[in-house]
Amino acid sequence: MLTPEVLRAHLVGARLAGAVATPREKSLRSYRLFAARDPRLLLGIDPEGAWEQQDVIELMADRCGVPADPRRTSGQDVIDPGRTLAALDAFAERLGDAARRRAPVLLGTGHPHRLLGFYAALADALSAAGCNVLTPAQGHCVDITTRFGLRTYNLGYVRGVALVRPPGTERPGCEPGAHTHSPLPVRTVLAAAAEAGGPLPELVIGDHGWVCGAGQLGFEAIGPADTDDPAPFVGQAEGSVSVVVPLDDGVRSDYYLPLTRYVLNRACLSQ
Repeated sequence: MLTPEVLRAHLVGARLAGAVATPREKSLRSYRLFAARDPRLLLGIDPEGAWEQQDVIELMADRCGVPADPRRTSGQDVIDPGRTLAALDAFAERLGDAARRRAPVLLGTGHPHRLLGFYAALADALSAAGCNVLTPAQGHCVDITTRFGLRTYNLGYVRGVALVRPPGTERPGCEPGAHTHSPLPVRTVLAAAAEAGGPLPELVIGDHGWVCGAGQLGFEAIGPADTDDPAPFVGQAEGSVSVVVPLDDGVRSDYYLPLTRYVLNRACLSQ
């Protein structure tokens, strides 16, 4: 069994927590842009509070363990592995509850290159427990504003996990999907499910715009977030996002395997 102590050592060794790769400068820039209500950092959240930059720094220090001192402007950011473990336990509790109720669930990622395997294993386990893993809006187009301008993407699913791809990249051997922070994909998926008469998800599992966009629309939403993505943590603080797991979301995909084993075991969903 993967104990909390063993997982803590893995988190730090793989730099999922502890001293992570995210530069402090990048995190502070994100906090400043979030405070300015830049849509690229809101990820679909419409904050109720004022959330000045110092407020965001203090929240991230509380939820992640990053330095609370705004004068700390360089170096690598830090995530407290104890906070990551506590959030993984809460994440597993929500998974287990959904499984016991055989609730319909939706999984989606804006980080398919890193996190697809993590979500796919959750989808497999939830499906085996009797949950309906939803796949609405397959093939629908979504227009997303990027730094290169407006780009059209196609919604697709890999092992029950929603993602977006540029047109023409659905062939075998292509990359699994595109990196995106946009909440438009989850809005498109949820609208399509509603228009079809349901079912609608009782739990949404994802990152970036998937978790924030769903939470803003009133769906229970859980997922991981890095130190330079304050929106999910603000959503959690204001009650629109249920659980946020602080961790580096850009390490090698196989480094997330122990996290998968841990949460599935805690949720009593181990195969």
